[in-house]
Amino acid sequence: MNNDPRVNRRTMLKGTLLKGAGVSLALPLMDSIGFSVGAGRVSAGAGPSKPPVRLGFMYMPHGVIMDDFWPESPEAFHQSPPPAIESLRPILDQCLMMKGISGVPISPFNGAPHALELSTWLTATLPDAETRSRINIAISADQIMANYVGAQTSLPSLELATMPQTWKENQAGLHEAYYSHCSYRSPTQPVPAEIDPRNVLNRLFGKKGKDGHVTEANPLDRQMLDRVLGGARDLRKTLARTDQQKLDEYLDSVRAVERRIAAIESRQKEAALEKAGVRTTQRDASDSPPIEVKIPEGDKRSEYMQVMCDLTILAFQTDTTRVSTYIGSTPNGVSYPELGFTDKHHSQTHHENREKMVRKVAAITKFNIDQYAYMVNKMANLREGEGTLLDNCIMMWGSGLEDGNKHRRENLPFIIAGKGGGSIKTGRFLPDTKGNQGDLLTTLLDCAGVPVDRPIGIATKQITEMKA
Repeated sequence: MNNDPRVNRRTMLKGTLLKGAGVSLALPLMDSIGFSVGAGRVSAGAGPSKPPVRLGFMYMPHGVIMDDFWPESPEAFHQSPPPAIESLRPILDQCLMMKGISGVPISPFNGAPHALELSTWLTATLPDAETRSRINIAISADQIMANYVGAQTSLPSLELATMPQTWKENQAGLHEAYYSHCSYRSPTQPVPAEIDPRNVLNRLFGKKGKDGHVTEANPLDRQMLDRVLGGARDLRKTLARTDQQKLDEYLDSVRAVERRIAAIESRQKEAALEKAGVRTTQRDASDSPPIEVKIPEGDKRSEYMQVMCDLTILAFQTDTTRVSTYIGSTPNGVSYPELGFTDKHHSQTHHENREKMVRKVAAITKFNIDQYAYMVNKMANLREGEGTLLDNCIMMWGSGLEDGNKHRRENLPFIIAGKGGGSIKTGRFLPDTKGNQGDLLTTLLDCAGVPVDRPIGIATKQITEMKA
């Protein structure tokens, strides 16, 4: 008989806990619960284990307004951060910025800057010039890590996007998928991203068959979560006090995400009914007719993006995956009415230094970084092991262009949050970094504990100054 109170990380809240529900819910990582690490599994009684390192990427196209993005000096990084990163101020000690990372030179595809800004972002490689009308590039950094750690989790990787991955423009004869995909399982296999948060939720927590695929959608509705919360009392008795609190916080987070997704769906249904002339609320005959309100497709972009960020956090908390990418937007006519204007992002980046357009691009950049900040700030407030979830992550935000006005790629904007389990020295701005996109990706994989037998794309070295 095993009297060890530790339970395996693969223990699910099921059986008597969810009797008859036909669902399973992965647990968060807790000191009382072992998890897979390296090539093996933590043995019972081995004591608290070091949490795994997770790697996440979040993307925005078209570059930034440089004066609004880069700190004036290493000292100003903390004392007076530029407007674009103001929302990161609470956790700047857990962030790293490096100026001087160059992108992939795009010759002989000089007429295809937007087809290449996303496709080269995690590959650091140009498409094959001889087969440009077909996908032929390189495996991406996220999928390199997924190949190494994916067997230890339910999902090898999680790919998310804000909008469908379709774009029909043809630049330099390149395949249209290059515009909207950053993850490549192999040189010829782009990985599709999920845009529906409900589908993501079902993929993370739905019922899975023997092959690991979701066979039945099981939304985390209130009734099911009530059973989880009720049954969790038995599990809580076996956990240390700190882990009891982690379990409570985790279940509250799951329910909060479910409520937010349900609210978005409800508003979308109401908008569709109003558009069809069906009133969704009862009104007195003497009431004035409702004013015309145009609800943007997909609801508020900030709310949508934050739900996707929450799903990433939950996936990392439960060790459902250790690799995630989120394409915040793509270069296909995106606008931001939430910011008070409807001009397309791409059109405004060709501002030729006209102040009004420059300010709009700066506002769009800040908006996107604010959503990233929402995610990493939340991670910084979730306890895990001897630190926080963010301590055990490497979360990179960035763009595949330096400046959308001139399509420059010599100084790509990146922000890294998280210490990578102690491998990255954060709280710094390095104003004169020497390296390229491939160097950065190769270094990030090394910091995440992934042995890289060859450089990624154009890499020639690792960027040692970013390491702890």
